[in-house]
Amino acid sequence: MANEAAHVLQMMKDNNCDHLDIKFTDVPGTWQHLGLPINEVNDDLFVKGTGFDGSSIRGFQVINESDMLLVPDASTATADPFIERTVSIIADVRDPVAEGDYSRDPRYIARKAEKHLKASGVGDVSYWGPEIEFFIFDSVRFDQTAHSSYYYVDSEEGIWNSGNEKALDGGMNLGYRPRHKQGYFPAPPLDTQTSIRNECVREMQKFGIVVEKHHHEVATGGQGEIDMRYDSLLKMADNVMAYKYVVRNVARCHGKVATFMPKPLFGDNGTGMHTHQSIWKAGDPLFAGDKYAGFSELGLNYVGGLLHHGRALMALLAPTSNSYKRLVPGFEAPTILALSARNRSAAARIPMYFSDRKAKRIEFRPPDPSCNPYLAFSAMLMAGLDGIEKGLDPGQPLDADLYELPAREVAKLRQVPSSLEAALAALEEDHDFLTKGGVFTEDMLEAWIQFKRETEVDALRLRPHPYEFYLSFDA
Repeated sequence: MANEAAHVLQMMKDNNCDHLDIKFTDVPGTWQHLGLPINEVNDDLFVKGTGFDGSSIRGFQVINESDMLLVPDASTATADPFIERTVSIIADVRDPVAEGDYSRDPRYIARKAEKHLKASGVGDVSYWGPEIEFFIFDSVRFDQTAHSSYYYVDSEEGIWNSGNEKALDGGMNLGYRPRHKQGYFPAPPLDTQTSIRNECVREMQKFGIVVEKHHHEVATGGQGEIDMRYDSLLKMADNVMAYKYVVRNVARCHGKVATFMPKPLFGDNGTGMHTHQSIWKAGDPLFAGDKYAGFSELGLNYVGGLLHHGRALMALLAPTSNSYKRLVPGFEAPTILALSARNRSAAARIPMYFSDRKAKRIEFRPPDPSCNPYLAFSAMLMAGLDGIEKGLDPGQPLDADLYELPAREVAKLRQVPSSLEAALAALEEDHDFLTKGGVFTEDMLEAWIQFKRETEVDALRLRPHPYEFYLSFDA
């Protein structure tokens, strides 16, 4: 047995840490964790793992098969900036009975997707660059009971702010707030969260995340974006989890609250996760060529796969009921499953900032950050590879403003599903492309669909909505 624990123990000693915080991702895509004192950090931990109750984790085991193991990945260790004297590390989930990786571990699925890419012979690495948006509010309140339902969001940047609340410095609110849909790039004092995002970047760098830039986003109420440099699939999925962890905790340190909910505000822009992706082989970018917008035939076939399986993909890329408050046709959301260059109204866009071959990539715009990144990136890769294998045509590019097309023309175009229920039905009907190479298992997909139907689709169907009182109370 190699000295598996040496690197982590040295990091703990160098940073005066006496605890190891082990993090792993549940099926919906949220970090869970447990802590171990330094005396429990040894080679056995990194080879055999530590036990936990899998039946208490969303989407994992039933109670009579609950014993599971966490095996930390030493390469992910970093001093945690939010927990005193603690090193944070990401773990893989193992099944002690089957004596192997766990089929529902999202991280395992991502590793299988990377392995499948290499086995296909198409390429040896895929690169991913998600643009993750978020809101940072001053406060949020919500509740649901048998006889009431409400939410209330407050933000000093909200155009709805009455101006009577105190500003953060103790003075009166001076009225600098971005107007609806006019929050893109305003300088302070309109952008009140520059320092918060600066701090987020500093903390992300401690997790090994390379940040390219950050800015205020289009919506009012404190919408922001921090852009990471692209990386390989598994590494980027790890980075997304760390990104969300950092933003939430930095916001909390400032007495605020961050959310990655796709559509928390009515009448303003929602929160997306436009995802840039490409495949390389032996250092060569395979999407660069002499076809439309400088793309290769292989690259266009990859896009054809994304668009062909687009409706099924939404069950994993826009996986909450709230996602479909953002993906509404006729508004500024990429609901039309079409390809374009430069046009942000299409679901698949080829960015044209630079002509460099290495910059050639596809940006798939429907995903949002409520997704599980391990599942979302893996699913998009599998769809693209299916498109390459079958030579799928992405169709005629649409370079007009798709939002301005006449309704009769829009009706002829394929759209993303209008609800989570419809997306789950599409995934049930079209998922063979995901199971190639054993990347996604039938068991995993069935568990995902059942979980989403029980916890969201059926749960929402049973409950009155506050706006229904406005519409129907006097019926």
